[in-house]
Amino acid sequence: MADEQRADGTPEERSVAELIREVSDETSTLIRQELRLAQLELTQKGKVLGVGLGMFGAGGAVALYGVGALVAAAILALATAVAAWLSALIVAVLLLAAAGLLALRGKREVGQAGVPVPQRAIDSTRQDLQTVKENATR
Repeated sequence: MADEQRADGTPEERSVAELIREVSDETSTLIRQELRLAQLELTQKGKVLGVGLGMFGAGGAVALYGVGALVAAAILALATAVAAWLSALIVAVLLLAAAGLLALRGKREVGQAGVPVPQRAIDSTRQDLQTVKENATR
């Protein structure tokens, strides 16, 4: 930021109020530009993330059909030893037992996770505020 010059080539001195106003204006402009850049970056990353999540979901759906085919194969294989209805019942009970165990384990994990609070961001903001308060009293 160069000092402005008069017509005769000597530097023009500006008041403190003018300098503070200029710094304030430039700071506001910088913050707006940084926010706009962050918004554009997040928009771009969001689009890529959306496509990736869509493909991930489609892969999960296809895998679900594969698991269904494996369950049918297990029922048919067991049907060679016992009645077909009994083999289907055995496989269903095993699947439901596995689902129950997974649900109980998931519940325990969620309970241990606690409340989803961005604690590091909160601590950092509190520290910033404390620093500003300390410097403001000097």
